[in-house]
Amino acid sequence: QVQLVESGGGLVQAGGSLRVSCAFSENIYSFSVMGWYRQAPGKQREWVARFTRRGSATYDTLYEDSVKGRFTISRDHAKNTIYLQMDQLKPEDTAVYYCNAVRGFQEAWGRGTQVTVSS
Repeated sequence: QVQLVESGGGLVQAGGSLRVSCAFSENIYSFSVMGWYRQAPGKQREWVARFTRRGSATYDTLYEDSVKGRFTISRDHAKNTIYLQMDQLKPEDTAVYYCNAVRGFQEAWGRGTQVTVSS
């Protein structure tokens, strides 16, 4: 089972930026879907952004509407890591951010990293 380890969360003021990372214990080429979810206090976990592989080296990139234009998902195959760059942060972005990966019928989650945006 792949291990996913998030890092980079923290406290930032509204309008600021933060980048969270997710390190995979295996080569990320083997995963058909890689992405980020978040869960705010008292709310259900929601999808934020993801890569979906279409071919051997081609990925579709998708964003949830509320983060479009503010968040950017990226990947580094050499480091087996994906990132979520978050700009123009808002207090409503406060949540635990989780890394997610799918390979065949297997799905894996990280333990999450807290992002807090103060107003």
